[in-house]
Amino acid sequence: MRRILLIIAAVIVVAGGIGYTAMTRGAPPVLAAAGTASTTKTSGGTKIPILDGDIVLGDRSAPVTIVEYASLTCPHCADFTKNTLPDVKKNWIDTGKAKLVFRDYPLDAVAVKAAVIAHCGGPERFFGFVEVFFASQTSWAQASDPVAALTRLAKLGGLSDTQVNACLADEKATNAVIASRLAAEKQYDVSSTPTFFINGQRLVGDQPYSEFDSALAAASAS
Repeated sequence: MRRILLIIAAVIVVAGGIGYTAMTRGAPPVLAAAGTASTTKTSGGTKIPILDGDIVLGDRSAPVTIVEYASLTCPHCADFTKNTLPDVKKNWIDTGKAKLVFRDYPLDAVAVKAAVIAHCGGPERFFGFVEVFFASQTSWAQASDPVAALTRLAKLGGLSDTQVNACLADEKATNAVIASRLAAEKQYDVSSTPTFFINGQRLVGDQPYSEFDSALAAASAS
């Protein structure tokens, strides 16, 4: 058990299972401010802005952009992160051909709190928290006190009870997570998780790697 806990802590701190490029330094307790940095097009020609505050997995200048809308309580989102993202990362993100932008689309109140805690560690630890939260989703999401279970995981990643409580009490952080979902619904007609936009082309659900590889190859060639 102690070995498992140490592995979890290491993943959160260094994001070793996924790896990522942090967009900002420090560990602010709230989400970064929004601002347009670059854009990608949807299949209908509408542009999806890539915001200054977006946390990006990979090289921000990579030509292909994957925008993922996900909920930390979504089993299909967890399956994508555990089973498909490693291959996407190895073949597309690590090679500099694509980047992934993770955006919150919470399905319930617990997902909102989980997202706030994941952001609480700052950009440098965000994907580490996301990976661990998805990997252990069945344990904390079904716990009698999910927030307490998430807080225990966060402590392994270097956050104190005081820091977690402060983040959860921060209305700005909570509102930012909720606003991400509302924007996805209103602007891009997102209604389920996970939903992906690959250079604007919509891909819905936990698709096998072959589907992502085909969509990424098509986006790269266009």
